Amino acid sequence: MRTDDCIAKGCKRISAALLIVMVSATGIAAESLQQAWDMAIAVDLGLKASRQGTLAAASQLKAAQSARLPGVSLEAGYTVLDNEPTFKADLLGQSLQLPMAQETSAGCKAMTTLPLYTGGRIQNGIDASTAMLDAAKLNETGAVQRLKLQVADAFVAVLRAGRILKVIDRQVKSLEAHARDVQNLLKSGMVAQNDLLATQVALADARQKALQATNGLDLASAAYNRLLDRPLDQPVLLDEALPETVGEDLTGLTERALAQRSELAALDRQIAALRHQGDVVRGENLPQVALSGGYLYQENRYQVYEDQWLVGVGVRWHLFDGGMVRHRAEAVTRQAAALAAKRDELASIVSLQVRQAWLDLHETHKRIEVTCSAIAQAEENLRVAQDRYVHGLATHTEVLDAETLRAASATNHANAVLDAVMAGLRLKHATGQI
Repeated sequence: MRTDDCIAKGCKRISAALLIVMVSATGIAAESLQQAWDMAIAVDLGLKASRQGTLAAASQLKAAQSARLPGVSLEAGYTVLDNEPTFKADLLGQSLQLPMAQETSAGCKAMTTLPLYTGGRIQNGIDASTAMLDAAKLNETGAVQRLKLQVADAFVAVLRAGRILKVIDRQVKSLEAHARDVQNLLKSGMVAQNDLLATQVALADARQKALQATNGLDLASAAYNRLLDRPLDQPVLLDEALPETVGEDLTGLTERALAQRSELAALDRQIAALRHQGDVVRGENLPQVALSGGYLYQENRYQVYEDQWLVGVGVRWHLFDGGMVRHRAEAVTRQAAALAAKRDELASIVSLQVRQAWLDLHETHKRIEVTCSAIAQAEENLRVAQDRYVHGLATHTEVLDAETLRAASATNHANAVLDAVMAGLRLKHATGQI
């Protein structure tokens, strides 16, 4: 394949990639970060799993609440005996045998039982299930927040790749113009052949970087599309108006994070649930009182009343079980203590995340100020170097160095701006605001 064909194909790929991050004349609206969040939340499989976990916890709570209601059971059966049950007795020296039941008989029983006192097992079970449902909801919230940060990272990555590509594309055009100037000067005998060769090498290197940047933009767009469950090669049009975060006091931000982070709150609720579960186990060693009633029917022609209604109060109390209940309760309590230690560790990590994001935000704002002035200086430096070269007052190396500095300053500014955006979003995530 000829060099010109390679260059033409490379330019086409660069132009196509630029369309991914620029709003075209067709009027297609650019996609905002909020829209990206909404779409990702609607299709993410991890969130669907979290929602199912929340629904499962809700069902567990309903099951625990149902333990307070009366239980109703129905039994029926048919019995066949080889002999009639017979009663034998001695009366006044006479041996008597009286049948007690039929050889074959049908029977049924309908019973209802209402717990009156369970040693706190039912209420603690409800409290534990309520805490677990709260924890499931908080975990779902945390999953949403993590997904939003992941989408924001992918969103900014596309913008970053697009801006870098635009910087390199401008560098290619600038070097192409400089190569034409060198070609004209060479024809006039004002410069050496070496100037043109060096310029062409620099131009080829810039085109190679443009191809790499195009590939990077394609990959960033594919990763972004995957999060939104779209075809990986679908064009991406993004709104570059991103939210800004105003710096606040670090102490206040840390306090807010410790109070608002869903992960910490979820662990608090899980700890509470385990403590209630320990009380449920301990309740097994306390008296269990229940009210029962029902209807009995047993087919028996030798019995005066085949059916009976009954009502009664029963008490069951395990006085000794070898310490089994006590050890089970202690195991649950230690699980709660372990989770409490993990919660304290996570609080320390959250404080560090807030501090890191806060420092990154302030650092990137300073970088923006520095790179803004550097861009203007680099542009002026390139203009002067080009003018001096045309008038024979500078070498081609100065022009190429000036162009490299201009591209580097533009790249640094683009990175600083987008790093500031991500630092702000990470700070919001660290404080539980997204």
